[in-house]
Amino acid sequence: MSTRLRENLWGYFFIAPFVLGFLAFTIIPMISSLYFSFTKYNLFSPPVWIGIDNYIKMFTDDARYLHSLKITFLYVIGGLPFRLGFALLVAMLLNTASKAVGLYRTMYYLPSLIGGSVAVGIMWRNIFGDGGIVNLALQFIGLDPVRWFGNPTAALGMLISLSVWQFGSSMLIFLAGLKSIPKSYYEAASVDGANFFQKFTSITLPMLSPVILFNLIMQMIAAFMTFVPAYVVSKGTGGPLDGTLLYSLYLFKQAFEFFNMGYASAMAWVMLVIIGILTSVIFVSSRYWVHYESEGGK
Repeated sequence: MSTRLRENLWGYFFIAPFVLGFLAFTIIPMISSLYFSFTKYNLFSPPVWIGIDNYIKMFTDDARYLHSLKITFLYVIGGLPFRLGFALLVAMLLNTASKAVGLYRTMYYLPSLIGGSVAVGIMWRNIFGDGGIVNLALQFIGLDPVRWFGNPTAALGMLISLSVWQFGSSMLIFLAGLKSIPKSYYEAASVDGANFFQKFTSITLPMLSPVILFNLIMQMIAAFMTFVPAYVVSKGTGGPLDGTLLYSLYLFKQAFEFFNMGYASAMAWVMLVIIGILTSVIFVSSRYWVHYESEGGK
């Protein structure tokens, strides 16, 4: 056996676990779900082929589906700008020379490590409960308490606030991007008399635009896939009045509560298409607002 062949075999041996895992837990399930999306399947009996009926039902005969799609878009549009904006703000604050900056970075990142857990969802229910700290604070400043679990709009706002609180991963990526911007740019701008706002709009944002693009796409996908907070906060109901019925929660209910696995599979593929379209739109639009140094300022 030649040395080259032996090296190739060792390479195949080491990548085999990943390849087998990718096939078993990603490719095969995806192909199976695509097939199930064209069937009527309840997990307990063989799937029955029904063509595109599941897809037709979504948009013509399922008001809750359209409502969950609307709620999810409101959740993404309402929370994503605040989450990225807050992450950038904190990153800029942490981009300073301080002996304790490492501790601060860890503290601000912790919410992203535990923010999607069941425990945090329960904590959020208590914080926004009728006697929770949020209502106590509102009463302290002379405002009326809010029934966060009785008003659909307030309940969705509560979920959005939880998503904004989980800004740690974006913050760290922004911080890394800020560290890569040469200080000489800011020094030259200061010599020219530029103020903070001019430096931010003319140096920070253009130089950080590739990082903003990355965070925007990743956080958008994560927002569309949000499940645990909505499930825990609403106790799996999506209430009040389906005000927190996010797409992933309704998909879960169709699959494992109503046992409409074929319909749930169709929902999953529609969401994949939606995310793919939005990601493509962002990529196409990026040519107008993302700056790469290698492009010579274009």
